[in-house]
Amino acid sequence: MSQIPGAEKKIAAGICAILIGGLGIHKFILGYTLEGVLQILLSLVCGLGAIIGVIEGIIYLKKTDEEFVATYITNKRGWF
Repeated sequence: MSQIPGAEKKIAAGICAILIGGLGIHKFILGYTLEGVLQILLSLVCGLGAIIGVIEGIIYLKKTDEEFVATYITNKRGWF
């Protein structure tokens, strides 16, 4: 188990993004409320939210714990 604060969110966010990405749950796990709502709207309006979710989930899981925390926890990068 990683000792890097914030790294524990990587697996949860990645799996949620892949399985139910259109609901934006992975965005809420990372603390991105606005992005989560936009993800839901993208799913409802044009179905793109689920595709984006799968892509983001794969990206999250491929990053090392250090890269994940630096990108999504420390620097607050909301998309991809």
